[in-house]
Amino acid sequence: MNAQTELARKILSEYDGPPIRVMEVCGTHTHEIFRLGIRSVLPKQLEVISGPGCPVCVTPAEYIDEAVWLALEKNVTICTFGDLVRVPGSRSSLADARSRGARIQVVYAPEDAMRYAGEHPEEEVVFLSVGFETTTPASCLALQKAEEAGITNFSLLTANKTMPGAYLAMGDSADAFLYPGHVHAIIGTGLCEQLAAENGISGVAAGFTASDLLLAFALIVKKTQEGKPFFVNAYPRVVTREGSPAAVRLVEEWMEPCDSEWRGIGIIPDSGLQLKKKRDVYDARIRFGIPKMDAARPTACRCGEVLQGICRPTDCKLFGKACVPDHPVGACMVSGEGACSAYYQYGGYING
Repeated sequence: MNAQTELARKILSEYDGPPIRVMEVCGTHTHEIFRLGIRSVLPKQLEVISGPGCPVCVTPAEYIDEAVWLALEKNVTICTFGDLVRVPGSRSSLADARSRGARIQVVYAPEDAMRYAGEHPEEEVVFLSVGFETTTPASCLALQKAEEAGITNFSLLTANKTMPGAYLAMGDSADAFLYPGHVHAIIGTGLCEQLAAENGISGVAAGFTASDLLLAFALIVKKTQEGKPFFVNAYPRVVTREGSPAAVRLVEEWMEPCDSEWRGIGIIPDSGLQLKKKRDVYDARIRFGIPKMDAARPTACRCGEVLQGICRPTDCKLFGKACVPDHPVGACMVSGEGACSAYYQYGGYING
């Protein structure tokens, strides 16, 4: 254990002040905090809650309905990350559609979908572009390569989201955010500094190892005691103030901001990304004339409240009973980054 980690553990073990509420905005943080046993060394006054940082979880049911419609009504080949296959829409999932003969291909990157389209020119191929600033550049790069290669049977169904609007929408939910390091490796730290200075929203940009997380929590404890809004970059080996200008430019070349619905939160202005009008040929909604979907939402599932930090997964009466990983009711139990999945997998329903 290095000196910095020892100091972090000392700060956490000695804290005996007022309660501090910390929101882990990132689904990967949620799982790593459980997996690494971080909760066991946090002071009892520090409450860790989950937020809207799982891209699959915040994707609304209407989006799944659109994908199912494309697969069944337009005979389109859907390429997607595996997490989305079992996420329920209002009536069915992509897994259900596949059982009815739809072509659903699981891929590991947008470029895999682009390649599949090039190898199967007789099929219309749509990639389900879901994610935050970390993964959006890869979708734009796949489109750029498709254009360069003359691949004309490839398009995106976009549900890409950006974090700034969510930070503002959730600003009153916690005393401090645990900011996702991979997002801010792309967009930099200027936004976080602005949120602290202008909106009174505190937070620490954190990595994903045990020492990274202990340091981040120790900094939150230390800075909170100073009684004023703060931001600290605790992941400087990856996160810089300027981020990745090349990735930002690539996204700006292909996409533009739009209002976007977040499951459980509602519509957040300018928090989504859609393809620019000059890129309409790659927009699956326009290309296939997807009708407006109006999804009914399950009333018993509390996934939306979990995403807002209003309740823990264990507060939902479906958790661990009607809703389990093999038979999920809500997206938070399906996704590998979902809070319900983490609580179930790591025993948070017992000791969380």
